[in-house]
Amino acid sequence: MKDFIDAFILGIVEGLTEFLPISSTGHLILAGDLLGFRAPGRDVFYVAIQTGAMLSVVWEYRARFFRVDPQLWRNLAVAFMPAVVLGLSLGGFIKAHLFKPVPVALAFIVGGAIILWVERKERNVKVESTQAMTALDALKVGFAQCFALIPGTSRSGATIIGGMLFGLSRRAATEFSFFLAVPTLIAAGAYDAWKNRALFSSADLGMWAVGLVMSFISAFLVIRWLIRYVATHDFRWFAWYRIAFGIVVLATAYFGWVEWTID
Repeated sequence: MKDFIDAFILGIVEGLTEFLPISSTGHLILAGDLLGFRAPGRDVFYVAIQTGAMLSVVWEYRARFFRVDPQLWRNLAVAFMPAVVLGLSLGGFIKAHLFKPVPVALAFIVGGAIILWVERKERNVKVESTQAMTALDALKVGFAQCFALIPGTSRSGATIIGGMLFGLSRRAATEFSFFLAVPTLIAAGAYDAWKNRALFSSADLGMWAVGLVMSFISAFLVIRWLIRYVATHDFRWFAWYRIAFGIVVLATAYFGWVEWTID
């Protein structure tokens, strides 16, 4: 029963954080650590429940995904490739050394500082909508997404802030980040599931289903809210949240207030 409750909570955490620039993986690692979540294939579970968040994007933008849109699919393919190459090359090292609370907390702080810098920087918007993006625009966002291989960095944060730096409007960068989540999360989930298939048990299906459903519901609500939010707001509040959260984790670890599983 505890695993089901943990899966319920972690599914909500995943959905709420996947498309905000605050790192869903970082929150899952920290939340799972606090909950004492020790289910077999824990790290695979963290990746797999992102599928629920991805499906919420497909549903919200089904009009674009289910019609023939060669430009969108070309741009997604181009943007997707850099992370594939680096992920396959460095994935083992990253999981072994960076899927831990302290590295995640440091990534939170650094990422927050970068968001503040970008928001204060004068930018020249060249691309107002995702329909106006070229393959080169997509490739630049794809390289930005590579930074999200570091847990705590935030895939959405890297792609949105990177897109803005490269001349995309705030709305275009946010929407393209949503779209790019689909191939990225499908590939990550499928690869991890196949590589760790020996860890799967039919007894865990219910737990996984709970995590996926809660991830879908909470992510769907966030997507609708975020598109309205970026129309009139910047991301400074998210940056300060990242910095404060990272400092809290480091402080609790240093003073021993929370027993983080730090190697």
